[in-house]
Amino acid sequence: MSPQKKHKLDDDRAAISSHLEHTAYIKRITNETKIQVAISLTGGDISLPSSILNKTYDRTPDAKSQTICIHTGIGFLDHMLHALAKHSGWSLIVECIGDLHIDDHHTCEDVGIALGEAFHEALTAHGPIRGVKRFGYAYAPLDEALSRAVVDLSNRPFAVVELGLKREKIGDLSCEMIPHVLESFATSARLTMHVDCLRGFNDHHRSESAFKALALAIKDSLSSTGKDDVPSTKGVLM
Repeated sequence: MSPQKKHKLDDDRAAISSHLEHTAYIKRITNETKIQVAISLTGGDISLPSSILNKTYDRTPDAKSQTICIHTGIGFLDHMLHALAKHSGWSLIVECIGDLHIDDHHTCEDVGIALGEAFHEALTAHGPIRGVKRFGYAYAPLDEALSRAVVDLSNRPFAVVELGLKREKIGDLSCEMIPHVLESFATSARLTMHVDCLRGFNDHHRSESAFKALALAIKDSLSSTGKDDVPSTKGVLM
């Protein structure tokens, strides 16, 4: 085997190993919702044990590609979570059967909780967080809207979300639930998170730019420092 081919094979093995180390599957069932989440923080192939919605998902053989399939029963929530996964570099499958005959509160809150639990489990599956920046920030525009997100992999859950939304709903998603999804995610993921929409007049754009900014900030916080230390004076995170 040539040195070039061996080097590529080693790189592929490293990518696959990293993919396996940062995956999680969560199933959350209450009297109000039934949810399952599969996530890989590094993209690549993921799957569910079985679909609660009787869906079939295409498998990807490419460790560097993304699988993103979101089915919450709320179209605009699906759209926001798809943007979050896409720009974070995740592969993500979310399925939810919720009591939407009541309203969207339980579905939104529980999806945020389950996603946060899956993120935390994937991040810490093999021990303390090491070798990453820990802090991340990003700005993301969408036409006239501009949002900023700052995150800390702190193990101190706290969220400040100021989007300045004016409409009652976007599609079938109540605007009051959009910050609550992010707050629920931050609590379960054990993140400190500040997300602000700085300007914009279209609530769709304001919301989407916020989710994209958060995705980029999370990706930034998980970027490698080239070291193997725990990024905390306490000596441990998460």
